[in-house]
Amino acid sequence: MDLTIEPETPLYEDSKAFDIVETYHKHLKDDPDVTMPVAAIEALIELLASSRAVTVYETLDLVKTQSDYLKSQIPNSISLSAGTDLFQRYMIQSLKPSSTGNFETVRQHLLSNGRLFVSRAKAARHNIAMLGRDFVRDGSVVLTHGGSRVVGALLDKAAEARASGGNVRFKVIYVMNDARIATISEGAIGYAMGKVDLVIVGAEGVVENGGVISRLGTYQIASLAKAAGKPFYVAAESHKFVRLYPLGQYDLGIDQEVIDFRTEDDEEEKFGDKTPKIEEREEYFEANKIEKSRSDAVDAVDFTPPALISALITESGVWTPSAVSEELISDSSIHKINLEQLIIPWRQEYKISLLK
Repeated sequence: MDLTIEPETPLYEDSKAFDIVETYHKHLKDDPDVTMPVAAIEALIELLASSRAVTVYETLDLVKTQSDYLKSQIPNSISLSAGTDLFQRYMIQSLKPSSTGNFETVRQHLLSNGRLFVSRAKAARHNIAMLGRDFVRDGSVVLTHGGSRVVGALLDKAAEARASGGNVRFKVIYVMNDARIATISEGAIGYAMGKVDLVIVGAEGVVENGGVISRLGTYQIASLAKAAGKPFYVAAESHKFVRLYPLGQYDLGIDQEVIDFRTEDDEEEKFGDKTPKIEEREEYFEANKIEKSRSDAVDAVDFTPPALISALITESGVWTPSAVSEELISDSSIHKINLEQLIIPWRQEYKISLLK
């Protein structure tokens, strides 16, 4: 009997009882300030804590399988995939076969370091705010969009500098309704751009070519800022760096019903020749389609190419898009080398566990 054959997909009883999707949503619900990548990492740490895997190979396989399942259950998984991929790279660099054969010691070390990893990721927003506040100068008018929490923290720090005796006074134009500060519709961005000194937005993901994926409308703001000669900055945590190389808006790998073609022959939507008023829309369109459209409008994202971005403000410093691209590509190469160096010990360790 050949005991050296390893199964392609090992089955673990603990993975059946643990619901990673529910755990992920729980973290998002319990902490409104947590980002999608960090929530995904916290869910994976809970998975490891409940796991009964006894080898490095089993542990890595379990995390990869559950990460893939989580991504398949979230419609827009770009942001959370940055977290799952980052945590898997962290595991590859941290996990090595134990020379003493005591895998539990290795697992506990990984869990404690993983929690430290999460706390540092959460602190990234504060560090970005401290770095980015210097971009907001006295008399500045800042245009922002999308309700980014990291941009909000950055502007708060800039305001604190003024309150503590600094000379910084600035105004904010927010492309969102019902905010307490000056607000405009997306249709008025071009009109307002002449009064703007700089644009600062957040991101759901920073991709390998140095571009960003963010709330729908970010691309057009960046295009208008470029045409007007205004700097366009992106504030984003490094745990949002994602291994994706889109070439355009329709290359993001997610389904978005932003453009929904309709005909006048649709009986359910036929109402007449006139344009309906706001209160008539529910009669003009099906009610369920109204709700779906609103949901899509909130969740939809677009891609802003690196040529439109002046710089990215991260917790480790201010980067040009090309520098971010080099870092991601370099990190990918290192990841592949580490994987090749460790794959033989993983297999040997798994074979030994089978022999036992």
